[in-house]
Amino acid sequence: MKRTGIVLVASTLLGILAGGVASTAAPTPDAMSEAAARVAPAVQVPAGNKVVEKFYAKGVQTYTCITGAWKGLEPAATLADKLGRAVGLHSRGPIWVSTVDGSAVEAAPVDGARNEVPGAVPELLLKAKTTRGSGVFAGVSYVQRLNTKGGLAPTGGCTEGAQTSVRYEALYTFSVPAL
Repeated sequence: MKRTGIVLVASTLLGILAGGVASTAAPTPDAMSEAAARVAPAVQVPAGNKVVEKFYAKGVQTYTCITGAWKGLEPAATLADKLGRAVGLHSRGPIWVSTVDGSAVEAAPVDGARNEVPGAVPELLLKAKTTRGSGVFAGVSYVQRLNTKGGLAPTGGCTEGAQTSVRYEALYTFSVPAL
């Protein structure tokens, strides 16, 4: 049975929030600091920006079969703060939305700004396209996807139109222009 993107994201996010697909347990603050300290040069935030938030994400990367190959469709993840509290959602766009204050940021990958990670989706640097609201994501200029685990597309052939979701984890950092 084929599901639409909106239904897929909604059902996956509901499952995540209910503790089904993935939990929102956050890493220790030390693990978040260590990951940030090992940022590859290709995904560094440009000078003139400063990291203001770090959230740990657990969820899925969903793929669809197009012309016999798996292609990325959308992420669906819950963001947690360092205490493990769910504070946001990540979905197609890509977009990150605060469940605390409603603010949001939509971003696009920076050309060439990726770091391959064995057995996981690559680390990325994304530049904000739009923001909304006056909360946590207000004025975000860059988003980093770091310390990735899992989320790779299946290997081998597939049946046209099939979809599959693969668990992943990442540390997302959000930067704003430094004053």
